[in-house]
Amino acid sequence: MSDDLPQPDRIEGAPHPRDTPHLFGQELAEAGFLDTFNSGRLHHGWLITGPRGVGKATLAWRIARFLLATPAQEDDGLFGAPPPPETLDIPDDHPVARRMASGAEPGLFVLRRPYDEKAKRLKREITVEEARKLKGFFSLSSADGGRRVVIVDAADELNVSAANAILKLLEEPPANTTLLLVAHQPSGLLPTIRSRCRELRLSPLSPTDIARALSQAEIDTDADDTALAALSGGSVGEAVRLTNLNGLPLYADLITLLGTMPRFDRARAQALADAAAARGQEDRRALLYHLIDLMMARLARTGAIGQPPMPEAAPDEAAILARLAPTPAAGRAWAQAAEEIGARLRHGEAVNLDPAALILDTVFKLQGIAGGQAA
Repeated sequence: MSDDLPQPDRIEGAPHPRDTPHLFGQELAEAGFLDTFNSGRLHHGWLITGPRGVGKATLAWRIARFLLATPAQEDDGLFGAPPPPETLDIPDDHPVARRMASGAEPGLFVLRRPYDEKAKRLKREITVEEARKLKGFFSLSSADGGRRVVIVDAADELNVSAANAILKLLEEPPANTTLLLVAHQPSGLLPTIRSRCRELRLSPLSPTDIARALSQAEIDTDADDTALAALSGGSVGEAVRLTNLNGLPLYADLITLLGTMPRFDRARAQALADAAAARGQEDRRALLYHLIDLMMARLARTGAIGQPPMPEAAPDEAAILARLAPTPAAGRAWAQAAEEIGARLRHGEAVNLDPAALILDTVFKLQGIAGGQAA
């Protein structure tokens, strides 16, 4: 796929996973793969799981580069076998690394959602037509006798026929082939696919690792690392989106508005609605809806556990959440409201309701719930 076209496996505003040199915060997953590799019992299918944006695709590309650049361990006779590798790092000037960077590595096949030339957008799923291209890949790459790697990103997006094609490969893997399946929600995959793969589970990143990852991607941010980690859920991908769309100030505006309740600051609410409803602000509006969901989830959690989530994601957030969700009953009320409001926002977006009116309606509902807690 040309770099000029949208890429389903790339987060907008960040480098492609193949161009990301270091993976932060996932040392256990890397060590788990290396231990298996060094044992000489490398499994042919790997399921790389975890929340979105924590480095699953980056790990898949690192493993692929490592496998294609690392020869099989053989005893050298008098001098014995070379020491086992201790890292997945491959030098940038290695021929495999250079070919992968340019998209010209014959031992690698990347299966992902294709671009629809007629509709001028990415297709919503990985089609069986794309999966069938693997047959040509295996026939063309079999002559050299080396390793072959297939990255599926993401396996969640395989349609039924494509998933069955991948299952067949897992059941009857071609020689010297490793399949790396990236999965955001592995529970949605065919049980037979899951059962034929070894799992590498990645975890949310710490504030320090998120800051390091953003610095590596050359994304400048003056935001509080702990606040960014709290709102992003430890996801670098979400942290990139929050940074690019000024998500932390937007969340702070929401918390400030919440802090005025059960009174109603109409001017502040109107400004929030007008900004999000402006033409060309679709991404920021989607982020606002997500932040409303997140704020209400944090309210519900505050009531359920008796204290606000830490660290704070906005100034005075802890005091405001504690005031509006002081009891488990209040937490349940906010949780139920979150479900109802979230469904209304999604429905309103789907049927193209006026965004400003939808946001103001949401604020009125928040006010009503806050008033009930105050009473």
